[in-house]
Amino acid sequence: MPVDTLASTPGPVPARSARFESLVLPYLDAAYNLARWLARDDADAQDVVQESMLRALRYFESFHGGDARVWLLAIVRNTFYTLRAKAPQDSVPADREEEAHPLVDEGPSPETLTLLAVDIEALQGALARLPPPWREVIVLRELEECSYKEIAVITGQKIGTVMSRLARAREHLRTDLSGHTREVRRHDVR
Repeated sequence: MPVDTLASTPGPVPARSARFESLVLPYLDAAYNLARWLARDDADAQDVVQESMLRALRYFESFHGGDARVWLLAIVRNTFYTLRAKAPQDSVPADREEEAHPLVDEGPSPETLTLLAVDIEALQGALARLPPPWREVIVLRELEECSYKEIAVITGQKIGTVMSRLARAREHLRTDLSGHTREVRRHDVR
């Protein structure tokens, strides 16, 4: 029987722990990635993931098979919004700037690296400026490669709403990044 279709049944703690580890832990990176883009801060994202994993373990009995990734990402999303609602409003600045952390190969020339860093910084900035509902669907679709149906389950929205938010997010990114491209070209001409 495939691991993803196993229903969680009460049993000895070691067996339950092994099932949890085999079903949920492979998606820990995806959980952190979503939390990082939602929280826009490494420390906050780590807190969200830690709380999410505790909740996932606590409520693992409610997982009755299916896609463990979708189940976990829904918990991460809900945990983020729950923690955000409980946090004092002044502790989370609305326009916190993202720090660029480009991951590049050592092979390219310094000029290529500079252009790549500028592009990554522009994309991260554009993503950070998206409203949270748009940012979460674009991260789930483009970075986590979730289907529209999976995103709808994770966010609790209808597929039409997911598609609409995704289209708006893409259009906003396109507009934002095309402005960045024009700005870079204007500086190159001088």
